[in-house]
Amino acid sequence: MPIRPSSGKQIDQLIADLSAGRAFTRDAAIARLTIIGTRAVDRLIAILETPAATSTRLAALRTLEGIADPRALDVVLNVLNDPDDAVACGAVSAVQVFLRSARGADVVDRLTRVALDTHRHSEVRLAAIQALSDLEASTLMPLWKALAQDINSTVRAKARGAVSKKTKPDATLATTIDAAARGELPDPAMLKQAIVGLDRSVSLALLHRVLERIREREVNEPSHRRTEWTTARAAAHLALANRGSRLGLYDLRESLEGSTRPLPVEFLSALSLIGDSSCLEAIAAAYAKAGGSATDWWTQHLAAVFREIAKRERITPRHAVVKRIAQRWGDAAKALQAGVR
Repeated sequence: MPIRPSSGKQIDQLIADLSAGRAFTRDAAIARLTIIGTRAVDRLIAILETPAATSTRLAALRTLEGIADPRALDVVLNVLNDPDDAVACGAVSAVQVFLRSARGADVVDRLTRVALDTHRHSEVRLAAIQALSDLEASTLMPLWKALAQDINSTVRAKARGAVSKKTKPDATLATTIDAAARGELPDPAMLKQAIVGLDRSVSLALLHRVLERIREREVNEPSHRRTEWTTARAAAHLALANRGSRLGLYDLRESLEGSTRPLPVEFLSALSLIGDSSCLEAIAAAYAKAGGSATDWWTQHLAAVFREIAKRERITPRHAVVKRIAQRWGDAAKALQAGVR
């Protein structure tokens, strides 16, 4: 599809923003490019075919994951072999959305090779194993058996954990989710129940579209009804995070930054699973707004998630984000940084 001049300029600017130093600018560009969709695919592919910075390539992969356009699949499959482990993991997440597509067999084959390759970093192998676990265990039983004898103890444990019984998907739940993705939203409590009961056969892209439809409905609801939709959105966030997807990360951070009261605990659970350094300022802002009471469940959970992310991302007190937090939030920042070493 040809790009109209006006939209072409917008895409040019957003593509440039993917290289921004500030994570907020980068993630905002990811969110907007995902909405633009297929018109941005060629430009995103071009990023992956050039020696761009790691953060830029990861941003392109996250955007392509959200768009889920088959034109990008071959390029992203090649990126699975990238020597940068972070980029390779990003490629695993981006190809995962095609596991049940017409090219699903190709995706399974390439992810299986990554999972079995003892020369690859364990983080990349574990990402591939996690992605493959979306499929029926019976289909992948030979792989799980092979990996259960792997020389890497972490890989062995992950493979053994993947061998679990899976129940047959509830057709009613799948129908509810499909309708929700099209904007036909049921009662929020019913929708939350459908999201919680989903199995892994539902694509990440579809689940993300449901999250977006919920958010659109939520902001237009009166205040006394908004909480129910927030709770349903929280369930969608946790469902995505449990599958290792960062498609909802921008919305998670934006929700924290704009929160004036505690959010459902699923928001924090999702952040603890997929949050990165770009989330720490939002967490600090929410902590400071809440008053930082050591006995309050909300601030306790915020502090715990802050420290978990800082540990996982190897954020030290000398990191720029920690210094910014200290300058902006003073005493509240000190309480959060107690867990940063």
